[in-house]
Amino acid sequence: MSTTASTPFPAATIVGYPRIGRRRELKKAVESYWAGRSDATTLQREAADLRHSQYSRLAELGLDASNSSIPASFSFYDQVLDTAVAVGAVPQRFASLADDDGRLGLDAYFTLARGDAENQPLEMTKWFDSNYHYLVPEIGPDTKFSYANRWIREQFAEAAEAGFTTRPTLIGPVTFLLLSKAAEGSGAGFPPLSRLEDLLPVYTQILEDLASAGVQWVQFDEPSLVADQPVDSATLTAAVERAYTVLTDGNRPQILVTTPYGSAGELLPVLAGTDIEALHIDAFKGTVPDAGALRGLGDTVLVAGLVDGHNIWKADLEDASGRLSRLEELAGRVAVSTSTSLLHVPYDADDEQQLDPALRSWLAFADQKVAEVVTLSRAVGAPEAIATEIAAAAEVLATRPSASGVRRAEVRERTGSLGDDDFQRPDYEVRQAAQKAVLDLPPLPTTTTGSFPQTSEVRSARARLRKGELSGDDYTAAMRAEIRRVIELQEELGFDVLVHGEPERNDMVQYFAEHLDGFEATVHGWVQSYGSRCTRPAILWGDVSRPEPITVPWSSYAKSLTDKPVKGMLTGPVTILAWSFVRDDQPLGETANQVALALRDEIADLESAGIPIVQVDEPALRELLPLRQAEQAHYLDWSVNAFRLATSGAAAETQVHTHLCYSEFGAVIGAIDALNADVTSIEAARSKMEVVTDLRQHGFSRGVGPGVYDIHSPRVPSTEEVRQLLQAALDHVPASQLWVNPDCGLKTRGYEEVTESLGNLTQAAVAVRESLVAAR
Repeated sequence: MSTTASTPFPAATIVGYPRIGRRRELKKAVESYWAGRSDATTLQREAADLRHSQYSRLAELGLDASNSSIPASFSFYDQVLDTAVAVGAVPQRFASLADDDGRLGLDAYFTLARGDAENQPLEMTKWFDSNYHYLVPEIGPDTKFSYANRWIREQFAEAAEAGFTTRPTLIGPVTFLLLSKAAEGSGAGFPPLSRLEDLLPVYTQILEDLASAGVQWVQFDEPSLVADQPVDSATLTAAVERAYTVLTDGNRPQILVTTPYGSAGELLPVLAGTDIEALHIDAFKGTVPDAGALRGLGDTVLVAGLVDGHNIWKADLEDASGRLSRLEELAGRVAVSTSTSLLHVPYDADDEQQLDPALRSWLAFADQKVAEVVTLSRAVGAPEAIATEIAAAAEVLATRPSASGVRRAEVRERTGSLGDDDFQRPDYEVRQAAQKAVLDLPPLPTTTTGSFPQTSEVRSARARLRKGELSGDDYTAAMRAEIRRVIELQEELGFDVLVHGEPERNDMVQYFAEHLDGFEATVHGWVQSYGSRCTRPAILWGDVSRPEPITVPWSSYAKSLTDKPVKGMLTGPVTILAWSFVRDDQPLGETANQVALALRDEIADLESAGIPIVQVDEPALRELLPLRQAEQAHYLDWSVNAFRLATSGAAAETQVHTHLCYSEFGAVIGAIDALNADVTSIEAARSKMEVVTDLRQHGFSRGVGPGVYDIHSPRVPSTEEVRQLLQAALDHVPASQLWVNPDCGLKTRGYEEVTESLGNLTQAAVAVRESLVAAR
């Protein structure tokens, strides 16, 4: 083992920090660059300014600017993409993007993320059990690895010049390969992990380069080690041992390996037995390991992730201090950190002065969590040092259970009286016949998955209403004008089932949260979902109920404008939980049933208004799936039941749709079937219809719409491209079951590209319909 000069690991650190900017500065800078309103020099300057301000803020909060306690976790788009570009893992279709030295510039980086006119971007899917999306590397037997991008060194040097010794971060090599998919043409069953031996020399080269730049510590994130993998235990163990045997040799910085989002289980002692200098464990969501698991640590620093990086509630410092003491008994040296990166939470709870002071006192956003880490670090070896802080935190937390609205008798009486019949609909055959008589749709019916582009005029109207600059009547008139535009466009394009376009909704979860009791919305609580896409999760803090109808007036107005069926659009209970910051004082299943009953009431009101189809979106069903298989059955039971509770009050003739997107669905195909929706639309365009194989193998027998238009890219798919996707779907899905729709909602796209893309979609559907008729 050989390293650069040894520098002690800091007593307090974090795994990562939000990178979008407190007021979404990075989002605005990147989108300005994409739109051609600014150049690369401007974007790089604005990004550098943002990094400097973040480092300065972390130093103000108590992280030492000189000892690598501040992670360099910035990314223009995605940390997995950053690693793919750093190691030159570029699919062959993008090979021409590299310069003469094989390096990839900023434009090439964004092209991998967003695609271009000829090529689809990298596939996107959910990052472990979070609402963050990462870009999936494509690795084949012929993928050439090389040290192709040196941003990681350049940003370290930039920080050093400003007086900050940061800790560069990369996805660790084992996780990088486990998160990758086999490149097209790799052959059946090709495992990207088999390329580990070819990848490690590039990681070694990166480490040597960072050492020459004066880097003291480097961070490798290995979250895949806390999740069950489709790789046998012996192979995975050997991969971890080999990776960190190779990477701890040679001239290099000291290495921290992180294992966020759960417990590394049997791989923890494997990591502890390597020559890495620091090992992070998730000591919040994961369990405190036993002495045997850490026996091989030796002088390796145990970095305890005691502060929750995934939710926004104030830490129980007494409990965290107790865990810290137990860990100190097991390890020679312990440092304190967050359980995960803080990219999952907003910046600062102090920005939310509009919240009730009691609620705000229970919250800890990123800045507050950094302060909690710094506080707990003072308890290492001296738990009595933070007795005052422990008492103060306990006093605040003690006010939660009895606060008004946290527990409401009428809500709990309703959930407590539920019986088996509340979760059942009539048999599908009965429903299918009733719906056919009402709807009379053609083969391969066309629809969209809900939202249409949110124009600047629509966003302005919402902002003016919020500021009191627009009356309620004028706002309603503006939204109705947009709904009319959307209905007319769909009719012009030839869609069979229409939507109202959701112009009134700022976000598919926040909109409902603002209309349900038990939630509060933030003003500045933005978090990154993917790339430049940010969401503002609501805070679910109390018992949930629906005081009045939410969507009925908008759907009813849309229905009045057309003779075609109009879908009512709702967000499902699991997704509302997954995309909110949910109370942590009761089981998730109990909270999900409260939300489901509110949605059940909304569906009943939509039916009364004559809406024949209701779509209840559950894109987050896969997202909350526990990372360990042993824990999944319980989750799937309550999550499926929550959806069924929301929808089982619907009449047989009401067609219930659901929508799922950007996850790997093979693992939950049984649960998707168990939702018992009449029609399921699902992401499939980027993955080129991979999901339909799972559907066929499972024997999925109801309506299904595998997406044929990837809306997360600005690409406009041609009619022929859509037709080919539909033909591929028909190889696995009977025509009687197949629907035609985009992958997801169209909110983030512009009308020009959407109109062209949807026109191509309907034209392709008609062409395939005609071919089916001709083949009879």
